[in-house]
Amino acid sequence: MIRISTIFIAICMVLVAASLGLVLYAVAGISGTESAIVALTALTFLILYNAVSMRLRDRSDVGGQIADLSRGTADLARQVAEFGRRLAAIEGRIASSNSANSDRVQSVIGEINELGGLVRQLAATVSTHEDLLAGHAPAPAPTEKPEPEVPVDLIAPFEERPAAPPPLPAPPRPTAPAAKTASAAQTVIGRNQTQMLATLRNAIDDNRIDIFLQPMVTLPQRKVRFYEAVTRVRDERDQLIAAEEFISIAEASGLIGRIDNMVLLRCVQVLRRLMVRNKDVGVFCNIAASTLGNSTSFAQCLDFLEANRALAPSLVLEFKQSTFRSLGPAETENLAALAQRGFRFSIDHVTDLRIEPRELADRGVRFIKVPASLLLDPKQASSSDIHPSDLSDLLGRFGIDLIAERIEGERAVVDLLDYDVRFGQGFLFAPPRPLRPEGASATGGAAPQQAQDIQGSNGPGIPSQGATTSGTTPATPSSRLTGNAALARRI
Repeated sequence: MIRISTIFIAICMVLVAASLGLVLYAVAGISGTESAIVALTALTFLILYNAVSMRLRDRSDVGGQIADLSRGTADLARQVAEFGRRLAAIEGRIASSNSANSDRVQSVIGEINELGGLVRQLAATVSTHEDLLAGHAPAPAPTEKPEPEVPVDLIAPFEERPAAPPPLPAPPRPTAPAAKTASAAQTVIGRNQTQMLATLRNAIDDNRIDIFLQPMVTLPQRKVRFYEAVTRVRDERDQLIAAEEFISIAEASGLIGRIDNMVLLRCVQVLRRLMVRNKDVGVFCNIAASTLGNSTSFAQCLDFLEANRALAPSLVLEFKQSTFRSLGPAETENLAALAQRGFRFSIDHVTDLRIEPRELADRGVRFIKVPASLLLDPKQASSSDIHPSDLSDLLGRFGIDLIAERIEGERAVVDLLDYDVRFGQGFLFAPPRPLRPEGASATGGAAPQQAQDIQGSNGPGIPSQGATTSGTTPATPSSRLTGNAALARRI
């Protein structure tokens, strides 16, 4: 539809051209034909001028519209980018929420499995008591077994443990750890590698892998915070063989995987007993480098640790410093799989203070054990990148705790306090001590069948170890049971 302004302009141009023709005809005396030609010519020029001016104006309007459209497109793009960022943030929150829920579900599943084992143990105990009360089975007579050393009491606190009872007058046997170690050393002298390998195989088959516990205490309070599980092997004559003497042979013969599996099982059993009294205690368990790199052995360990994932905050896996410095692709991937399941790592056998805390923290390391002599050595101040007195603060910035080990004198403790060391381990506080033969398992003195049930629930891939018990085998249940006993046996 033609706009009113355009009609008005057209009328004005016609009037101007007609007026020009009339003026020329009346004033200049030009004929009517010539005046009409001049008027038409003027009208033509006016029309052309108006058309050109309108075209130029339209072009300027189109340019402004294009600029407005560009600005609108840019605003739309910014809004789309903002919506994209918000959507990514929401997706990240959803993913983290799903991961947290999965971890909680796994923790609940682990606790349910543990409760199931306790219920089975309770049911068997109730059933046995009902049988005894009904008069169908005699009470089991306890048998006494001589203990080679003062056992570790996992229930009483470290500060409240009573002194070791005096040894019986007959038969005479050494009670000091030094005498025991000296006797074992003399027995091992002259043992060649073939005999040692045969001893290791027999010890694994006969379940003669023992666990000694050495506490790690806080400084200066000296309160027990962790225990380190130290492995010992007993030969056919019950002589102890230290780990330093059989580790290399076990790694060369491929037996270290089976030993690590048995040690992991014992550590989990010990940890369950410790956490009955104190939830803040932890256990350090040593893992060999060959086990970390062996796909078969590591798969068994990973399955077992996955089944006991609820204990991950309290079970610390310990590796040598040389192991971390020579990690291959397979070892790195296996280490990441353990860290992904919540397990923490510790480094021992430290030979120098050239430590990269950021790299270790990214791999899941939360503890570093350094010998006290190495920390207090004045030569380390010049040979390392950081002064030993600043090492604890540096590691603490990355969430890593420094543990001073092999402490044997009070003077070393005083010097380590100046270095802000919060944890200590050594013979000054307590030597490694064995568990009671009856209490080495987590069954707490249950019958052999009950011990097998509990150990079988710890996870796949780990060999079941029979627990030694001080009592006799429970009597055969009678054909007539009370209601409580029948219900307990059904559970």
